[in-house]
Amino acid sequence: MQPYYEYRHLVGFEETNLVGNVYYVNYLRWQGRCREMFLRDRARDVLDDIRGDLKLFTLRCDCEFFAEITAFDELSIRMRLEEVTQTQIGFAFDYVRLGSEGERLVARGRQRVVCMRGPNNDTRPTHIPDSLRQVLAAVASEG
Repeated sequence: MQPYYEYRHLVGFEETNLVGNVYYVNYLRWQGRCREMFLRDRARDVLDDIRGDLKLFTLRCDCEFFAEITAFDELSIRMRLEEVTQTQIGFAFDYVRLGSEGERLVARGRQRVVCMRGPNNDTRPTHIPDSLRQVLAAVASEG
């Protein structure tokens, strides 16, 4: 097992710009998608909690680009746990192009989220649910 969660993605034309390379905002979308699939695959009870009043707010995200990718490139977006506090989680993302010539790191990103609870007009930070904390620890210890 690897110390990351992997989401595979095949780039489509709709994710590219007029020049033919992937439009930068898609990297941030893929971070969110990877995080969502992680919850679906590893922490379904947290999804039930989100349907209640738990909210995962993204505080910060970024991405650094090393190489261009284009339509029909196959990517592995690998999410790793960087930091966990009482209410916040820091993730790192490696964007790896997969191909017959091997793997190539094409970008690296980060994301910081905070757990919140309450109605939209009175949302406050809350402790990371124990079940999510356990799943995050399990992924961090794989490998």
